[in-house]
Amino acid sequence: MQAIVVDPQAPQRLGFQAADPPTPAATEALIRVEAISLNRGEVVYRVHGAAGTRLGWDLAGVVDQAAADGSGPVRGTRVVGLLHSGAWAERVAVPTNALAELPPSVSFAQAAALPMAGLTALHALEHGGSLLARPVLVTGASGGVGLFACRLAALAGARLVAQVRDGRSASLLDEAGAEHVVVDEDVTAGAPFGPFHLILEQLGGRALADAVGQLAPEGTCVSIGATVSGDVPLDWARARQAPGASLIFFNLFREFEHAPAALGLRRLVHLVSTGQLIPHVSVEEDWHQIGEVAQALIARQFLGKAVLHISQA
Repeated sequence: MQAIVVDPQAPQRLGFQAADPPTPAATEALIRVEAISLNRGEVVYRVHGAAGTRLGWDLAGVVDQAAADGSGPVRGTRVVGLLHSGAWAERVAVPTNALAELPPSVSFAQAAALPMAGLTALHALEHGGSLLARPVLVTGASGGVGLFACRLAALAGARLVAQVRDGRSASLLDEAGAEHVVVDEDVTAGAPFGPFHLILEQLGGRALADAVGQLAPEGTCVSIGATVSGDVPLDWARARQAPGASLIFFNLFREFEHAPAALGLRRLVHLVSTGQLIPHVSVEEDWHQIGEVAQALIARQFLGKAVLHISQA
């Protein structure tokens, strides 16, 4: 079978390599992959690994072989799933606690967009507890995680403020449920709508420091990632005005130690199937275009998610 690997000679270091089909463990199902999606973490950081390294987190496909222990979906079931690595291949073995069944109303493209971005948004928001009528700020809101976070926060009843650098995404965020869209590179531009009960921060550096300074007492800032480098120069005088506030450095795979990925995936799939959550898939291509699509992702040439369809041999 074919799998996408780190290839120093290929565009964006993403190439193809022949690989043996996996042999599933008793708790794993063998999945024929139909679609995958790209995340910045895979494209920006993981491609710098050793040549031949298998890549990929998100997948959607069909069960070719059910798990031997009977814990998962039966052969022929349409599913969405998540792996620590290696999802970008024609066939993969996936633990059944990281799989969710798909109803006919949810396409493979919609499903493939869900796992990493959707689960990150879901679990990060849950660090804020009840969001009903509480002010919530999402920075970097036009990306895959940001759009999911905005819609999920709006569904939870939050008073949502979305911060973006480019005004072209404003209408999309309005549709996602934002009460206010702040178009500015400076996170402090959202301050008039705070202080915030919960902040999902995706930029890092000074933006993270500025976000912490906008927390309400007992508020929570969840640092999801960092798209910029540099120190985090906290204003301690301002931070002390929010006693009991928390800063959480988020890691999705650590979250699964408390709640398996399958549980969150089922919730997300239900929301998609009922029309309450619509994954914003801006790019759909054949997986052989992965180098070009990865470059577009790095250059921020599209909003939301990119999905690649597997052309099976």
